[in-house]
Amino acid sequence: MLGADFSQLGAEALDVMQAGCDLLHLDVMDGHFVPNLTMGPDLVAGLRRTCPEVCLDAHLMVQHPEAFVEPFVKAGADHLTIHVEAEHPQADPRATAELIRKAGATAGLAINPGTGVEKILPYVADFELLLVMSVQPGFAGQSFRSEVLAKTEALSAAAPSNVRVQMDGGVAPANAEACREAGCDVLVAASAIFKAEDRRSAVEAIRGPVSKADP
Repeated sequence: MLGADFSQLGAEALDVMQAGCDLLHLDVMDGHFVPNLTMGPDLVAGLRRTCPEVCLDAHLMVQHPEAFVEPFVKAGADHLTIHVEAEHPQADPRATAELIRKAGATAGLAINPGTGVEKILPYVADFELLLVMSVQPGFAGQSFRSEVLAKTEALSAAAPSNVRVQMDGGVAPANAEACREAGCDVLVAASAIFKAEDRRSAVEAIRGPVSKADP
């Protein structure tokens, strides 16, 4: 939703769902882990009221994710993805994942483009989803960084078959097939959909080589 018109967020959400999107990806930023600030629990609750049946996939780009778990799950988020680079209880992202599951959501773990894959490999079996950032988190409209495809391949090879691999950042029709070939089965697109003249065609072009997914 980062590429949406925030003055008409509910209408934008309904429009992209009608265009064929499978979920709404919500970028939550705290001004510390990344420099921007975006949406809080009240905004998520509003989206839940507008789209009661849609999977709300909240990406917590925050320094202390444990403080965000309960408010966002109560607001209606179905899935929370945290960052391996963030600060976690006991310095272990699995501790935060346990809080997420106790709150009633599923848990994902994200890795930034500049972080070595070895930092996330110990946790591949401990999360429902692994998110590879293909841009530096915090801003929409950046170009896809193809060097993350090797990292994606390594994660896909190491992860159990029930763990999904998601790509986020600069995803567009031109690179969707490469993402799928690297092992992705969930693709997050912002500008490529929200800025498209025909959103349905954009969704179909991006999803073409990738199966529908719901974290």
